[in-house]
Amino acid sequence: MSNTLTKTDYNFPGQKSVYKGKVRDVYAFEDDKLVMIASDRLSAFDVVMPKGIPFKGQILNQIATKMMNDTQDIVPNWLQATPDPNVAVGEACEPFKVEMVIRGYLSGHAAREYKAGKRMLCGVAMPEGMKENDRFPEPIITPATKAEMGDHDEDISKEDILKRGIVSAEDYAVLEDYTQKLFQRGTEIAAKRGLILVDTKYEFGKTKDGKIVLIDEIHTPDSSRYFYANTYEELQEKGEPQKQLSKEFVRQWLIQNGFQGKEGQEVPVMSDEYIESVSERYIELYENITGEKFEKAEVSNIEKRVEENVLAYLK
Repeated sequence: MSNTLTKTDYNFPGQKSVYKGKVRDVYAFEDDKLVMIASDRLSAFDVVMPKGIPFKGQILNQIATKMMNDTQDIVPNWLQATPDPNVAVGEACEPFKVEMVIRGYLSGHAAREYKAGKRMLCGVAMPEGMKENDRFPEPIITPATKAEMGDHDEDISKEDILKRGIVSAEDYAVLEDYTQKLFQRGTEIAAKRGLILVDTKYEFGKTKDGKIVLIDEIHTPDSSRYFYANTYEELQEKGEPQKQLSKEFVRQWLIQNGFQGKEGQEVPVMSDEYIESVSERYIELYENITGEKFEKAEVSNIEKRVEENVLAYLK
């Protein structure tokens, strides 16, 4: 098994605080810089799995960096540099407390809700007569509140977001506009790779001078679901599951092994072979999504490599 980065505990010069998320650790600095380290932690059903996945952090960080560069002409983002394969550095922002989820197809959580008989998701109507993985007439935005570590993100409607004052109406209009633009661009990028961008989520923050920017990750297999375009129609017609590029294969494995993040459920043990297979799937995702060969970073001592690269950058 390769060495993995599952926790970080740095004390960089000028560092003032650390926030540890499910997958990323964010170090804040006195000069309004943020250093975001993508770990190899794997989270599913809002639970962090006991073992890390080799190269996962590098994969997520490099896809997000590439996609931020490929969309910065339409939506501003927080990113300034990537001094290490697992690290992104950018401008400190006040994050909005909602995730902007956008869905082009009836898949994943939306499909589970639809099967349960619901026809409204986050205040948005879903048409009658759809089957799983059918395309929506228009992409729908189904926001979620951002949960603290260990809690579940929750569906919320635009009306509730505005009523509860989570986001102002003026800012929310910008978030919606940016979400639609990014999804459109992501769809075009995916199509060039023979993929369909099915659904994804975006997170935004506000800089200290009041500018709304894209933060965190974008179009990665952790935040997005992709189908292969060449088999989509045929599989839909046959009513068969779509061949997909996303973290859904891990969720399905967990469901089959009796785990959905519900109270009293134990996380099933992932064997080294299974962990290795998940790592290989992530590499396949990277190569398909970016169209580039994945170059494995040096992992004999990831903690030290990350620390040295960040320190060199800060100097």
